[in-house]
Amino acid sequence: MTSQTIDPITLEIIQGSLQAVSDEMFAAMRKTAMSPIIYEVLDMGTGITDPTGQLASSGAGIPSFVGVIDKAVSRILEVNGTGNIAPGDIYATNDPYYGGVTHLNDMVLAMPVFSEGQLIAWTANIAHWPDLGGMVPGGISNDATEIYQEGVRIPAIKLFSQGQPIESVMRIIEVNSRLPETLRGDLWAGVAAVRVGARRLEDLSAKYGVETFQEAMRHFMDYGEQVSLRALKDLPKGTFELSEEQDSGVTYHVKVDITDQRFTVDLRHNPDQDRASSNTCFDGSMISVQMIFKNLTDPLGVCNAGSFRPLTLLTRPGSVFDAQEPAAFAVNYEVKIRLYDLIWRCLAPHMEGRLPAGGFTSICGTFIGGPHPDTGKHFTIVEPQIGGWGASAEADGATALFSATHGETYNCPAEVAETRYGLYVNQLALNDEPGGAGKYVGGRGIVLDYQVRSDGCFLTCAYTRHKHKPWALAGGQEGSSNSVQVLRGNGAVETYAVVTALAVNEHDVIRIRTASGGGFGPPHERAVARP
Repeated sequence: MTSQTIDPITLEIIQGSLQAVSDEMFAAMRKTAMSPIIYEVLDMGTGITDPTGQLASSGAGIPSFVGVIDKAVSRILEVNGTGNIAPGDIYATNDPYYGGVTHLNDMVLAMPVFSEGQLIAWTANIAHWPDLGGMVPGGISNDATEIYQEGVRIPAIKLFSQGQPIESVMRIIEVNSRLPETLRGDLWAGVAAVRVGARRLEDLSAKYGVETFQEAMRHFMDYGEQVSLRALKDLPKGTFELSEEQDSGVTYHVKVDITDQRFTVDLRHNPDQDRASSNTCFDGSMISVQMIFKNLTDPLGVCNAGSFRPLTLLTRPGSVFDAQEPAAFAVNYEVKIRLYDLIWRCLAPHMEGRLPAGGFTSICGTFIGGPHPDTGKHFTIVEPQIGGWGASAEADGATALFSATHGETYNCPAEVAETRYGLYVNQLALNDEPGGAGKYVGGRGIVLDYQVRSDGCFLTCAYTRHKHKPWALAGGQEGSSNSVQVLRGNGAVETYAVVTALAVNEHDVIRIRTASGGGFGPPHERAVARP
């Protein structure tokens, strides 16, 4: 049977159903998770793959997380083979060397889906779990030099066997966490999500038949490829290169070659892998490349494995963009967003207004924890931050939004933060520091003050775009900086962009400042003053 023998309405219904199932998994996980980073910030993603691990449907959530799902399922299949996979099984991985792609706190759960005795698909999700052990609370350390220091590694192994939890494995994960109750709740939320997705796919396959179901997935992957190829024809052709110094002092380099048939990104001429934790793996780099490719080709349309068939990525094993074991990965998210921004900056001047100027473009991952002043129990707050986007040729930049890597996610409400964590939220305001002037101005970042309520707490962060500010276009001015200040109870003020497990105590205030985006066009051409 081919797509020509299936009526197009049926194909469309199945594809729409796949999207609905992905979104239902997302809703189930959001409603049942224990961690605010999941149920408030939505630091998670869901999706469906075909039997071989090719992305068939992407759900809501963080784009860079959705991009992990197909790679995780492919690695699970590679590690375990198909002979031992049975209905009701659920697999877990968080290890970048075993399909986890990101860092150890980001756990992937994947469930095979069977119909008429055949493996027809996988349902999967990924979310940030606040603590899986490691050398510091929360597992995120800028000082880690090997992955063993970052927490417990789950190497694409079976977590449930034919519907029943493997208690020994679950116990190993649980006892390695400083927040076992929260971990348990987040785990079961992920299990509920893949199970509800599997039930919906089983019903869908039973209704239309296995052959029709599988042909519909193949058809829409082919359609995704056709959409990308049509879009490639409208992009400027040629080879584009850029080298950019990073806040750490190293220089990243990219070369992009665009033809009517291929979009090739060459990262082979880049520094060796970092001795600390600023690394990503090949699959992590691929996700950044996939995001910019999707931005340029079909940002609002279908997203599946076919969408990325015209894409080629070249790396050098052992480099920062293709790190090898046992390299540490704790702050891989900053490496990925730096790569994303590097390609963006490389192409923006040539894309005829498709891409705006540079934004705050950092995850601004903030980790604060310690003994809760009311209960004495350990707490850990895990937060990305919102900031200003760059201006475009037509409008001012967006104010106080997450970076493109985080997509449609949200900041944690002050009421929730004060209830769940041992902190007061003293202010959340727009950052009025100068920066981003132009004909169109960059969007503003934020100022967020957390007042520490107990002694023995800590702060960890890894912000980029601190030294090298958001870049401008067409004569605009660069934006401001991302930073964290610690206002000590004794009046001292300390400023950081990168710090690990810094001691903070009662009455200290942690002040987060995120950047304004870069401006577009000469400031003297601006018709009205910035509000």
